Amino acid sequence: MSGSWVAALALLLFFIGYRYYSKFLAEKIYRLNPDYMTPAHRFKDGLDYVPANKYVLWGHHFTSIAGAAPIVGPAIAVYWGWVPAMLWVVLGTIFAAGVHDFGTMVLSVRNKGQSVGVLANKIVGHRAKILFLFIILILVLMVNAVFAWVISNLFISFPASVLSIFIQIPLAVWVGYRAYRSTGSLVIPAVIVLFVMYFTAIVASYIPALQIDLVRYFGGEGAAGIFGLSAVESSFLIWIVILMTYVYIASTLPVWMLLQPRDLINSYQLILGLAILYLGLFVISPEITAPPTNPDATDVNWFPLLFITIACGAISGFHGLVSSGTTAKQLDKETDARFIGYAGAIGEGTLALITIVAIITYFNTTGDFLEAYRSFDHAGAEGLNIFVEGAAHLATGLMIPMEAAQTIIAVIVISFAATTLDTSVRLMRYILNELGHEYKVRPLTHLHASTFLAVGSSAALVLIPEGPHGFGSGGYILWPLFGTSNQLLAGISLLLVTIWLKRNGRSIIYTLVPMIFVLFMTIWAMAEQVIFDWSGWGEADSNLLLFSFGAIILGFAIWIILEAVAIVRRYSGGDEFDNSSGNSD
Repeated sequence: MSGSWVAALALLLFFIGYRYYSKFLAEKIYRLNPDYMTPAHRFKDGLDYVPANKYVLWGHHFTSIAGAAPIVGPAIAVYWGWVPAMLWVVLGTIFAAGVHDFGTMVLSVRNKGQSVGVLANKIVGHRAKILFLFIILILVLMVNAVFAWVISNLFISFPASVLSIFIQIPLAVWVGYRAYRSTGSLVIPAVIVLFVMYFTAIVASYIPALQIDLVRYFGGEGAAGIFGLSAVESSFLIWIVILMTYVYIASTLPVWMLLQPRDLINSYQLILGLAILYLGLFVISPEITAPPTNPDATDVNWFPLLFITIACGAISGFHGLVSSGTTAKQLDKETDARFIGYAGAIGEGTLALITIVAIITYFNTTGDFLEAYRSFDHAGAEGLNIFVEGAAHLATGLMIPMEAAQTIIAVIVISFAATTLDTSVRLMRYILNELGHEYKVRPLTHLHASTFLAVGSSAALVLIPEGPHGFGSGGYILWPLFGTSNQLLAGISLLLVTIWLKRNGRSIIYTLVPMIFVLFMTIWAMAEQVIFDWSGWGEADSNLLLFSFGAIILGFAIWIILEAVAIVRRYSGGDEFDNSSGNSD
């Protein structure tokens, strides 16, 4: 079977979903009002509340949610076969992710741009707010650790990509100042930046002197490094320190200075990258060599773990944090939410789709695929690198040399992961600020104190735990818990949107069905992992880190659901949170 035909069918379904289903949601369910004064205008402060052009904001939103997760998750999940992975990406994107991302954005816009964690107080109650904030805090802490781990490892594996990533930062600041001080088009500056980045990446692929290869600087993989660490471990440590220093600065700058312009550049980069991969796919039209289902995948059951392994790319709670935590504060018109929220989810589904296709068409034979994916652990350890190689193979269909294509793909993945890391640290600062106000801990309400705590705890979480990859295994260890907690957050966010819709007398079936499905699958999977996999009570060895985090999140989630059920049972009607024609919240 041709991979291009499968991809074409999936893209057609995505188009139909956006053209018709999102329009129905906008007009009949969320009831967008073009005259509503959004928080970006009502609370404009030049730092967080800043009205943005919808295409610029779509770029920020898309690249914030489209980090490495919609690549890593599908790259692992094809272990169970490409058909279940593909079905979950397509159907999950249309009926779950689009509804969730769109809905949390509208909910936040109608409530002063507050995050879903804060809104839990209004919708479910004060206890639920605090519980939800702690769940979100743990999740973004894990996001920071996981993505810092991913970026550092990609820097080590693809040193030719580093210079291009570094060059993007000052160029993004230049674009930001240009946008802030003028109203001209940003397309040409963004294209110039992309040209410089890709030219640098291609040149660095063939000139070792331009490759920032810390392992080579230390003398190679077998050499000793600093603090008694090996060359690879030392390189990892240095990259983590550099990354955390960068995100500290980036997350405290006004959003217009670096966040918005860099995300605009990355949105063009993502569009260009997807265009290269899809065009290469249709030119080569490779055959699918991976099996539709993998009967040998008996070490880990696909049901329900498939639905948490592919989180971003089908539905993701982190998207709700971005929608309500940063994007809603920059929305110029409420009607922009359909394009930014639902189309942003479609864009991420498109990235997950090409990830699957790149991998399942990369291998020469089914036997080669089964050898590479001989166990779930191998899928987790090698999936990302296999994607880079498979995507580079598709790019060769446009006459791009394999070595240069690998560097460009690595640059794209790192750029998205860095964007997610920046946004996640900013979100963590918001949450710490809110908890500081709640418990009257004044240092947590300060910009730099809360950011320092966010960055410091994230660095500790990725560096300290010991694991199968030696020093700095924290991100690898946390990946299974990231998936479950991420999906729990998505289910709870849909729960808040559902209650809000019910209180405003609107149909809830379109949020209720994906909410029930996601919560059922995720609570089942998390309970199974906490009780049997991480506690030590089953056949697997105990893992205190995952067990502690998992048990806390699971307990908090069940508590919130019970609170919500009690609220719904006591529901007596009334429009408490919405005013479709006015600006009161």
